Amino acid sequence: MKDFLLTGLGRLRLVAILEGVSFLVLLLIAMPLKYLAGQPQAVRHVGMAHGVLFVLYVLLLIQQSIERGWSIKKVLLGFIASLVPLGTFWADKKLFQAKA
Repeated sequence: MKDFLLTGLGRLRLVAILEGVSFLVLLLIAMPLKYLAGQPQAVRHVGMAHGVLFVLYVLLLIQQSIERGWSIKKVLLGFIASLVPLGTFWADKKLFQAKA
């Protein structure tokens, strides 16, 4: 795990997973709590965490695209994946694997 965090690609992959989890928590837990149970605090806290992770994901995506010379298509797919539930999990599996 330590080696995973030492590389830019590893950090991108970790943030992609965390961003995906935060998106699912926001959609499946916090939003129902807000609208069905009248508890808007959940959206406020989870939404803030998700927003920070989203910005970090985009910055790391840009950084890795520059370092690795990724095509604009790959970068756009990575960005679009962050807008779709479960998309960052797909991106981790299909786009962000280091080529040996």
